Amino acid sequence: MHDNELPLRGITVVDNGQEVAAQYCGRLLATLGATVIKVEPPGGCAMRSQPPLLVQEPPRGVLFEYLSLGKQSVTCDLSSSKGRSDFQALLARADVLLDDTPVMQRGDLLSPQAVHAAFPALVHVSVLPFGAIGERAKFKGREINLLHAGGEGFLMPNGLALERQPDRQPVKIHGHFAEFVGGMSAVSATLAAVFARDEAGGQFVDVSVQDANISVGCFAIQRMGEGVMETRHTRSFKYGGVLECQDGFVELLVLEQHQWEALVQLMGSPQWAMVDELKDPLERGRRGAQINEGLRAWSRGLTVADMVAKGQAMRVPIAPYNEGSVVLHSDELSQRGNFAPTHLHGGVSVPAFVAPFKFPQSPLQAGVGIGPPGADNARLLGTTEVRA
Repeated sequence: MHDNELPLRGITVVDNGQEVAAQYCGRLLATLGATVIKVEPPGGCAMRSQPPLLVQEPPRGVLFEYLSLGKQSVTCDLSSSKGRSDFQALLARADVLLDDTPVMQRGDLLSPQAVHAAFPALVHVSVLPFGAIGERAKFKGREINLLHAGGEGFLMPNGLALERQPDRQPVKIHGHFAEFVGGMSAVSATLAAVFARDEAGGQFVDVSVQDANISVGCFAIQRMGEGVMETRHTRSFKYGGVLECQDGFVELLVLEQHQWEALVQLMGSPQWAMVDELKDPLERGRRGAQINEGLRAWSRGLTVADMVAKGQAMRVPIAPYNEGSVVLHSDELSQRGNFAPTHLHGGVSVPAFVAPFKFPQSPLQAGVGIGPPGADNARLLGTTEVRA
C-alpha cells in the first residue's frame, strides 16, 4: 500500500505517552499513516531501558522499540519555559494530542480546559488506567491492577488449569494484555473524534483502560444481569476447552450440533459418545465432566499436529497452543502478512507484528524504528539536543 493511500495521511499526532496503552495507540496511528511525534523527557523515555533488551549498550528495550515503530523523537523538558514553548509549538501544528500524564500532574499545560482554550481544533486524547474523570481518576494502575480491575483476572485460572491446581492463586495473562486492549480502544476513540472534527471541532476524549478491559469480559457482565456471578471455578466450557496431547495442548470449542457430530466421527465414534442421551445438547452440558473424561483420554494419544490437521479437515473447531517461535514462522501468518521485516535504528532488523487489523488492498507496514532521544529535534524544533 502506498503512503498516500493510508487513511491518516496528513494527520499529525503528538504522542506524550509514557505507559504502554497510550504509546500503543500512537504506534497504530502511525501504522495507519499519521505522522506521530514522540515527545520524550531529556535523556529519553524511561521505557527505553526497560527489559527485555534488544541491545545491551546503550540499553534498548524491546517493548519500547516495538511501541515506537514509525514514530519520530523530540525531547522537551516540560518543567522549563523553553520545553513548554517547544511543546506548544508542536501542538499548534498537530491534529491530535495523545497524553497519559496523571491528572494531578497536568497543571495548566495539559489540562483539558487549557488545551482546548489554546488549541480549539485539537483532538485531545487522554489514556489513563481509570480515566480522567470520576472518583478513581487519580488512582495509579499497572498491568496486573488493570487486568484484575477489568474483571478478567478474577476469572483466571479456570478449566483444566484450575482442575490441575485447584489451590493456585489468581494469575494474569502474560505480557501487557490489558494495556494493549486499552491502547486499541484509544485508537477507535481517536479515529471517531478525528473523523467527526469537521462537525464537532476539537474534542477531549477520555479513555479508561479499565473500561476497555471490562468490555473484554462482557459475557461475565451479562451473566451478572441474569443474577449469576461467574468465578474462576464456574467459568469454563461445559466440555472441551484445553486438551492435553502427547506433545502439547489444543483448544476445542464445540457449540453447534454438527460440530459435535463431527467430533464424534473424529474420535472414531467411541461407544461412550454414541449413547442417545448425548445427542441432546442440553444433556451434553449436564454431562460435561463425563464427556471430558473421554475427550482427555482420547487426546492424550495424539500429537498436536495430527489432532489439529484431522480436526480442521472435518470442520471441528480445534486449534493448537503455539510457542512464539512457531507463530513467527507460521506459513499461514506469513501469507497473511501479519509479521513484516522491520528495520530499527543502528542497522538492527527484526520481524515485527504489524497491526491487529489489515486492509484488503495490501499489507500495512510497521514502519522503521525510532531514533535516539531527540533525533528529530533539529528538524521539528530547530534544536540539536540528541543523545545517542
